[in-house]
Amino acid sequence: MLGSTHGTLTTDLRARVVACGEQPRPDAVHGSTSAGTGAAAGDLDVSSRPLHAPVPDLDRFFRPESVAVIGASDTEGRPNTGITRQLIAWAERVGARLYPVHPTRTSVFGLRCLPSVGDLPEQVDLAALLVADPLPVIGELAEAKVKFAVAFASGFAEAGEEGAAAQARLAAAVERSGLRLLGPNTNLNAFEEFREDLEGPAIALITQSGHQGRPVYALQELGIRLSHWAPTGNEADLETADFISYFAQQPEVGAIACYVEGLKDGRSFLLAADRAARAGVPVVAVKVGRTETGARMAASHTGKLTGADQVVDAAMRQFGVIRVDGLDELQDTAALLARARKPVADGVVVYSISGGTGAHFSDLATAAGLRLPELSAAKQAELHTWIPDFLSVANPVDNGGHPVGDWRGPKIIEAILADPSVGVLICPITGPFPPMSDKLAQDLVDAAEATDKLVCVVWGSPVGTEDAYRTTLLGSSRAATFRTFGNCITAVHAYLGHHRFTTGYRSPFDEAPRTHSPSFRKAQALMRPGRQLSEHAAKQLLRAYGIRVPREQLVTSAAAAVRAAGLVGYPVVMKASGPQLAHKTELGLVKVALTSASQIRDAYRELTDIARYEGVELDGVLVCQMIERGVEMVVGVTQDALFGPTVTVGLGGVLVEVLGDASVRVPPFGEDQARAMLGELRGHALLEGIRGAPPADVDALVEVVLRVQRMALELGDDLSELDINPLMVLPRGQGAVALDALAVCR
Repeated sequence: MLGSTHGTLTTDLRARVVACGEQPRPDAVHGSTSAGTGAAAGDLDVSSRPLHAPVPDLDRFFRPESVAVIGASDTEGRPNTGITRQLIAWAERVGARLYPVHPTRTSVFGLRCLPSVGDLPEQVDLAALLVADPLPVIGELAEAKVKFAVAFASGFAEAGEEGAAAQARLAAAVERSGLRLLGPNTNLNAFEEFREDLEGPAIALITQSGHQGRPVYALQELGIRLSHWAPTGNEADLETADFISYFAQQPEVGAIACYVEGLKDGRSFLLAADRAARAGVPVVAVKVGRTETGARMAASHTGKLTGADQVVDAAMRQFGVIRVDGLDELQDTAALLARARKPVADGVVVYSISGGTGAHFSDLATAAGLRLPELSAAKQAELHTWIPDFLSVANPVDNGGHPVGDWRGPKIIEAILADPSVGVLICPITGPFPPMSDKLAQDLVDAAEATDKLVCVVWGSPVGTEDAYRTTLLGSSRAATFRTFGNCITAVHAYLGHHRFTTGYRSPFDEAPRTHSPSFRKAQALMRPGRQLSEHAAKQLLRAYGIRVPREQLVTSAAAAVRAAGLVGYPVVMKASGPQLAHKTELGLVKVALTSASQIRDAYRELTDIARYEGVELDGVLVCQMIERGVEMVVGVTQDALFGPTVTVGLGGVLVEVLGDASVRVPPFGEDQARAMLGELRGHALLEGIRGAPPADVDALVEVVLRVQRMALELGDDLSELDINPLMVLPRGQGAVALDALAVCR
């Protein structure tokens, strides 16, 4: 029985999980390699492929020794003049030599101007292309062995089919050249001036729309350090994934903040996210395209795929990318994750001077998934030393206000932080009430400086000019300050979740197969390119991967059907089976609970008559074991434009269409993610047993999900679609049986 192989299969699958890596570009120079488009979904011969995409060496992009400005200008009123001026100032700050290049100028802003790229006196690290069409310049840059280029010009993939074709030509030229290109349709954000007087871990910023990065850039005015800004634009070459991979290796980077409109390649993005997770560097992202309107606008802006949002969301979650919705959440969450130390406990205590504030905040925090442990009786007794007995100190802790104003305030905070179950203290101050609020803010800052635990303050005043906020709270490098309840809760939830995720993180890419499995060879013989398999053939495909199906026989006569029923065992189900036959029930091509030979003969004639009338091609009639007791689930494979094969699990039968209760993952993933998929289902309680029903065999269900994942990885895009519905999950210990299956070959 399937249930008896749970442990061995899980181990076997981990040994075969596929990592679709990427090869360095043959003509790459100076340690720079192309992120490319990732391995083809069906290409599993990974013996010659690295497990991880190479990280481009972007040091000379962000800190070049020499810069060329192609199309430089100092004529006032021209766009190129402003860009040239900013690049000259930036080159001075980073200590780079700058060479203006223009065919008709002898000098620009007092600097000698060269007529062409070929006249550059040295091999430059970075070329800024201030030309309407960068394509003709790429060849010249390649001959001059320029390492990096930036193309500001627009009118490419964001401008429709003609622009997309122009971008494809540009990308091909860059691929041949060996240089790396940022853009086109990018801006000057990479050359902004960053404050150098700030200390501590920094935020590295990646945006596909420069304006959307302004709130994060402005964090510098609140004392948050910013180290890099990569405005990726249309990503004809360098993409978001390249910068995530690079930033994750920089020692000064404490968090990576991203504004993403579309992903160039889903697999490259996952490899980059995996690299950041290995390094323990949090990636926080706003990814637009949740709605059809948002997806359409993103495509018009950057010309890239936004991806099916459910798949994007799942992929980010399974590789530890923290997805937030607003730019305010992006800045607050990234700032906290960049600066906060690793938590020593996951318990959160809410401390306030108002019972109403504490109760309100606690409701919101608990609903968001934060754990608010009840403080021990001993700790509550200690707190009542300073707080009146009639106030609750179980969590939230309400001090009633007055203790804040004297020596008791620091004692209370110190006592709360001393509790071993507490990892985070959050104090919402809903409005300024000096001197009480001023002293409370100072006590919290002092406590934050003295503890290894996280102290968060929500300063709720809409004014924001109060000294307690501007000087005391923002002047602290240890206390985390927020302006809204929601942003604080989002950031703390992300902070605790990130450290849970990265503690003991094991990359699913680590153990990659080098050869195809025996299951693959069996399945390959069953595939019919360009066709939908019959139910009988689809079930053979499942059998090849060890997925249990009912006892059944395919017959082509009424007499054979009667004999088959005797072998299968009454009662039986009879179903027409044929290629391109997807909706059998709607056509009356399924008969259930048949208990006699006469019923079998009648059912066979009726099924074949309907098939002839409907013009349906049959390969026979299936006589199947009837299985009734269990939880109906669906497990399937679909192809995503960005990520390739994806695996879905959800409530099956008619419920999949009525409720749409399903969870999705992008292979590769392990058993923990398969179980997490089940936990995300709204109908998960059905698997636990309700109204007297026994608990379902969840282990067997997980096993099927993992086997289907292996099928998706090995068959790749040759398997356009797989739908096991229903998968009957039997009571615990009895396994799971695929009662019906649909498979479509590419």
